[in-house]
Amino acid sequence: MKITLAESAGFCFGVARAVKKAEDFIKNGENACTLGPLIHNPIFVKSLEDRGVYVAQSPSDVKDGYTLIIRTHGITKELLSEIEQSGIKYFDATCPFVKKIHSIVSERSAQGDKILIAGDENHPEVIGIRSYCSTESFVFSSEAELESIKINNGFSDDTAFSLVSQTTFDSKEFKKCEKFAKKLYTNLKIFDTICNATALRQDEAIALAKENDMMIVIGGRNSSNTEKLRKLCGEITDTYLIEKAAELSEIKFNKAFSVGVTAGASTPDGIIKEVIKTMSESNVNIESAVLDQGQVETVENTEEMSFEQALEESLNSMNNDQKVTGVVMHIAPNEIQVDIGRKQTGYIPADEYSADPTADPMKELKVGDELNLIIMKTNDMEGTIMLSKRRFDAVKHWDSIVEANKEGTILEGAVVEVISKGLIVVVNGIRIFVPASLSGVPKSGRLEDMLNKTVNFVIIDIDKRRRRAVGSIREANKINRKAVEEKFWAEAAEGQEYVGIVRSLTDYGAFVEIGGVRGMIHRSELSWKRIKHPSEIVNVGDEVKVYIKALDMENKKISLGYKRIEDNPWEILKRDYPVGTETEVKIVKIVTFGAFAEIFPGMEGLIHISQIAHERIEKPQDVLSIDQKVMVKVIEIDSAAKKIGLSMKALIAAPEKPAPVAEEAPVEEGPVTMSIDELIAKANEAEAAAEEATDAE
Repeated sequence: MKITLAESAGFCFGVARAVKKAEDFIKNGENACTLGPLIHNPIFVKSLEDRGVYVAQSPSDVKDGYTLIIRTHGITKELLSEIEQSGIKYFDATCPFVKKIHSIVSERSAQGDKILIAGDENHPEVIGIRSYCSTESFVFSSEAELESIKINNGFSDDTAFSLVSQTTFDSKEFKKCEKFAKKLYTNLKIFDTICNATALRQDEAIALAKENDMMIVIGGRNSSNTEKLRKLCGEITDTYLIEKAAELSEIKFNKAFSVGVTAGASTPDGIIKEVIKTMSESNVNIESAVLDQGQVETVENTEEMSFEQALEESLNSMNNDQKVTGVVMHIAPNEIQVDIGRKQTGYIPADEYSADPTADPMKELKVGDELNLIIMKTNDMEGTIMLSKRRFDAVKHWDSIVEANKEGTILEGAVVEVISKGLIVVVNGIRIFVPASLSGVPKSGRLEDMLNKTVNFVIIDIDKRRRRAVGSIREANKINRKAVEEKFWAEAAEGQEYVGIVRSLTDYGAFVEIGGVRGMIHRSELSWKRIKHPSEIVNVGDEVKVYIKALDMENKKISLGYKRIEDNPWEILKRDYPVGTETEVKIVKIVTFGAFAEIFPGMEGLIHISQIAHERIEKPQDVLSIDQKVMVKVIEIDSAAKKIGLSMKALIAAPEKPAPVAEEAPVEEGPVTMSIDELIAKANEAEAAAEEATDAE
């Protein structure tokens, strides 16, 4: 098999500059961190972290004494200002080509041009570019999107526009959009800001794809320029995107006589060399590796299958001579030396120790431990035997995977890798592929968030010959939910209390997850006072204490209660403010017949005009004003009628009345000798006589 490496593969100028600066910090023993991953290559970013250059997600994450390296994509104008104002020491590794775009859009938008950007609106580079636009900016990636911008916004033909592009935008697609834009926007200035290195890399990749049976693109899966290389080559021939050499084992090379190799701008030379070396070694050793295991008799047979396929085929009928027990003699970061009782030195490469990339033999093993191994390759010239514990474990546990598929058993494993179309989950050393559509991650979510998490899944497909299995996290979640729901409905009863999580809000209520199912708190059940929307009381994600108010077993609906009787304002009133209580209140409303006062939030009482003062007043506002605080006495609580009577007058002493003045009796001649009692008696006699006279008439 012929292998051709593109001349332009690997770091571009901007990335190389940023990487060199990070390496210089490490070499000089200086503390440094990067704002987000320095480049879109997780392997290299991990190597930086291992050497002390950690990833800061925001300026607040920068430790004292550390220099912040701004990555090649650049950052927003606002974020740069925040860094400068905070006094953080930083090195701006933004690619000069990107800075040039910042300058262009800043200048053109200052002159009133609206900005068109060819690229991915979610890419950090594009987000940064837009922050330098003082006018409206629009992002597009095709002719159709370019046209919709004008139609949807109703721009006239004389509206001024300037067009730029993301540095890694598809040069072929940009030329098509440029031609179309000239017809669509008559007042348009075009700036071709695609990086020259990017255009050259893309052109070279296309040429290689036309000349070869297959293309291998090396780079990070979250790298924009790497993904564009894969797309361009994929339109011409079979193309595979890999991040590291170990992924080559997943690719069928048996029908490819020639393979072209290119790499994204964020791919280190070391990874490219490792891929080329692995491909070359596999290509040379297909015959010897398989024949050593006694499974293939002729070279012609090996040409029909890849090295990986031939090896897996051999495992199906493995004899005892190929399975050995080794005693650990020495442990190093890159390999484990073992004694298998033969004259050759046995060794296990680090990547053949376990299918779990987080496994660390330095921590898990000690000298003298025994390991079950498979012989991978014997080199009599060097006196060595290459062994694999990972593949022995795979053979050992494969039957359990097949059985789990038959029984529909739910398995538990760790997500060890995120690939272009899904996840790799490892269980008992077996790598299970979980497609993105079956990962349980919504379309708007990120597969990367699943990395290193423990998940449940079921096996939905098996390829016994190739020992490949496909799993579904979504199906396992569905099975688990069903079991939880069945348990809930078997035990649920009205009045039961739960602590639940608010999952969503509508105008009429809040949906809360309890015991694996969802119930609804109606808006009227959220508060004793009247509310317009549930968000006034709860928010999505809140933990709330609820109880089952009603169950509809047939339709599987749950009505939840939230407000408690002890929180009822009328209960609080009767408990804390019984009739006779003296308290301070606030005037909240004045009417012709009195004033309403707030006793506590949500509870108001009426001070009738007759209870404001002892003396007669014409209008309540002559004495009271809104927000005025006064002392009152609770004189009435009518819970049924929802009325509360308050009195200011009851706390004010009544004014003293003047003593009545007695009428003077007619002055008679002579001295007055009758006492008061006698006078009263006489008056009574006179009154009785008058009544008799009236009766006689």
